[in-house]
Amino acid sequence: MNLDLSTAAGEWIAAKDAERDAVERRRLLENHMLSLIGVAESMEGTETVDTDDGYKIRIAGRMNRKVDAERVQEIAEAEGTGEHLARLFRWKPELNLTAWKNTDATITDPLLSGITTMPSRASFTITRGE
Repeated sequence: MNLDLSTAAGEWIAAKDAERDAVERRRLLENHMLSLIGVAESMEGTETVDTDDGYKIRIAGRMNRKVDAERVQEIAEAEGTGEHLARLFRWKPELNLTAWKNTDATITDPLLSGITTMPSRASFTITRGE
């Protein structure tokens, strides 16, 4: 690419606008097709529909679930079913970066070998100057 920074920033904004418009249009079409097919919003699993003119539409419905770990543990303790938690749930430790940065290195350094750190893609926010 042979663009100066200002031109690249302007084209990035145009591309993001086009992307946002395309996503909005695609989602409207998906919602319309769901209503035409009669798929419930709470569908879980897959459904495939063939149109008369050769389109094959595969819909995968998913439900998002959040687990209140403390509440689940309280319930299991009260019900005496705690031994099943490890089989029914994945307990995923997550790094509390604020606490990590504020903790003495003598505590955190030995733990570093248990943590994999990989760079992610940089994110951009560019606005037009008014």
